[in-house]
Amino acid sequence: MELIEELKLKVIEALNLEDMKPEDIDPDAPLFGDEGLGLDSIDVLELIVLMERNYGIRISDSKTGKEIFASLRTMADFVSKNRTK
Repeated sequence: MELIEELKLKVIEALNLEDMKPEDIDPDAPLFGDEGLGLDSIDVLELIVLMERNYGIRISDSKTGKEIFASLRTMADFVSKNRTK
């Protein structure tokens, strides 16, 4: 499975976005703010746990987190370069 598709499924599951399907998520849309998914700061914590649990990636710096979680594509790029699992 392509990493972006895998991440779509994991994000939907982790954030309990039951009314959303993977094809509803544009990989280049912003994850936060009024456009895109409209996630909030609590969702960031869930995404950090998801990255650590599934890919062995620790994110301790909020500035780095903002760059990683800009969109699904930026998440996938980061995972592909830094995964340990």
